[in-house]
Amino acid sequence: MKKIKNFSPIKINPKKFTMAQVPFLMMVAPVAVFMLMPLLYIFNHAFKPFDELIEYPPKFFVRRPTLENLFELFETATTTGIPVSRYLFNSIVITALVVFLSIFLSTITGYALSKLKFHIKGAISQINTLAMMFVGTAVIIPRYIIIEQMGLVDNFLVHIVPVIAIPVGLFLVKQFIDQIPNELLDAAKIDGANSFQIYWKIVLPLIKPAIATIAILSFQAVWNNADISATYINSDSLKTFAYYMQTLSSSSNVVAGAGMSAVASLIMFLPNLIIFIILQNKVMNTMVHSGIK
Repeated sequence: MKKIKNFSPIKINPKKFTMAQVPFLMMVAPVAVFMLMPLLYIFNHAFKPFDELIEYPPKFFVRRPTLENLFELFETATTTGIPVSRYLFNSIVITALVVFLSIFLSTITGYALSKLKFHIKGAISQINTLAMMFVGTAVIIPRYIIIEQMGLVDNFLVHIVPVIAIPVGLFLVKQFIDQIPNELLDAAKIDGANSFQIYWKIVLPLIKPAIATIAILSFQAVWNNADISATYINSDSLKTFAYYMQTLSSSSNVVAGAGMSAVASLIMFLPNLIIFIILQNKVMNTMVHSGIK
């Protein structure tokens, strides 16, 4: 059989543009433009002055962009006297801690379940698989009872402890680590590396796509979560920006607070967009190589 010359297959994530991609780009471009319209609307809406926000019929694009809505949001205190910056600070700290702890817990547990040998290994894997069957709403009552018995009600740690374990993230990491050859790890052991050194210096660099996926999953689950503040927190100083977003319209006049609501929505949305743009390439690789059937 003769070899086909100048053959350039289209990969899932091609590294450079080729003419073979043009037909696909022509099909995707109209859909991409349609999907970008809500994003453009969020940005335009946040920088509209008050008269454009209440204008009828409404205009899609802002004509006189202003930062007045942003200044008004941070200068306004809630009915309890807590500044908005406090809610935002809580959300940033909580999200950073949860993302870091979720990555560490998922990767080190996935490494143990995939490459180490111990007695309850199979039981832990089955428990994790079983945990993926339940949504948060189905276990809200037993979760509240456990959290109350742990003394975490109205405690800053209630934002962190219950959400650092991600069953889906652990499953993805384990599937990814299963593909690492055992011979590579055995060679490291012969060179004198212990289990933690193998995990830190060999396993982690090889599972960066899976780590990126866990980062996105944990970030979105925590940054957009207002249920914990509404259910377990009584002190307003411990609540998050997502909770403030839910109460913004009810705590102020709907019309007068339209500008603040618009810029608050942009603040909530922007980090999700940034982290996905940065890590989306890694997520695609995880979906391809994680072994999900």
